[in-house]
Amino acid sequence: MNILINNGHIIDPANKVDEKLDILLSGGKIARLGKPGSISANGAHVIDATGKLVVPGLIDMHVHLREPGFEYKETIATGTAAAKAGGFTSVCCMPNTNPINDNRSVTEFILSQARSAAARVYPIGAITKGSKGEELAEMAELHSAGCRAISDDGKPVANAAIMRRALEYSKIFDMLVISHCEDSALAAKGVMNEGIVSTELGLRGIPRAAEDVITSRDISLAELSGGRLYIAHVSTAGAVRMIRDAKSRGVKVTAETCPHYFSLTEEAVRGYNTMAKMNPPLRTSDDVAALKEGLKDGTIDVIVTDHAPHAADEKSGEFDYAPFGIVGLETSLGLTLKLVEEGVLSLVDAIRKLSAQPAAILRIDKGTLSAGSDADITIIDLSEEWVVDSSCFKSKSKNTPFNGWKLKGRAVQTIVGGKS
Repeated sequence: MNILINNGHIIDPANKVDEKLDILLSGGKIARLGKPGSISANGAHVIDATGKLVVPGLIDMHVHLREPGFEYKETIATGTAAAKAGGFTSVCCMPNTNPINDNRSVTEFILSQARSAAARVYPIGAITKGSKGEELAEMAELHSAGCRAISDDGKPVANAAIMRRALEYSKIFDMLVISHCEDSALAAKGVMNEGIVSTELGLRGIPRAAEDVITSRDISLAELSGGRLYIAHVSTAGAVRMIRDAKSRGVKVTAETCPHYFSLTEEAVRGYNTMAKMNPPLRTSDDVAALKEGLKDGTIDVIVTDHAPHAADEKSGEFDYAPFGIVGLETSLGLTLKLVEEGVLSLVDAIRKLSAQPAAILRIDKGTLSAGSDADITIIDLSEEWVVDSSCFKSKSKNTPFNGWKLKGRAVQTIVGGKS
């Protein structure tokens, strides 16, 4: 069935389009774009997008779908349903499943499960076997099976020589190496940011240096090897400075941050709020300001969710023993649009960091509304005001610190391959 999206405000950063246009979808592809009223419907299903924003389908480069092994937290079906509800048409799933995605069979299982999913799924393989940091995983096998990148997310690659080899070998397959920047010895089983709040609460802290030290190391290794390095979930001002400096020298480094890192500070942990426990931890207001500046000047390329579902009983225990992480697929867009409201990002830049930039870094044919491309489209109502209600989430887990927050702007329709 053909679909005609009428009268929408089109923002397509990849093609520098920012105007009111109609879009015709046919056979799961974008057939053509034209001035309002210039495309005949010819029996097509018409979507009136008057007053709405029409953008390339949003892409989340960092999610945890938990399948295989932790289906009680999330499945590929429920996770992609949450993605679609949040406006995401494509997600990249991290390898810390059970078993770890460090081989062809696990990658193929994920892709098989994703065939009927609500959004497109791009698996990320492990850097090392079992994510133990001891021996490189079979990168050629992971690449041929369909992995777009490699990461030991959730764990740092402690051995610098192994990380160097990963960056060197990744060049053969043009794979992205995603780094979880954390010095485990400095983190020392901490549970929140090290500072005044952690001292007052009597909780073991994680210093910002734990992130900064490995960020510096991995930038040096990327410069040495020429591999493509991508820094995950940036949370410190120091990391932002180092990434900015590395880019100025031509190092092949890109980076992401998450809405919780630019929306919250360590103060959210007060009351031993386990919904504010994440890794890396929430930092200070100075770090938040640095992240916003990094987003504004392009140092930070992408906004992701690090969607990390956990069962209610896991998050309801003592703070020290509760798992790290929150869900984010259904709140990310609204929180990102707050940056537009604050003047940190233009609307075009916000959409770019959620679509065109992830696609370019992953080197996938997404993130654009060009004629002939897949009809992956997100329609956004910028004026819709809504209150976050985790009980209504499509995700199987509800662990969010944003419950009850009032947000403005929401995905009202998500089209994947021409199907809504």
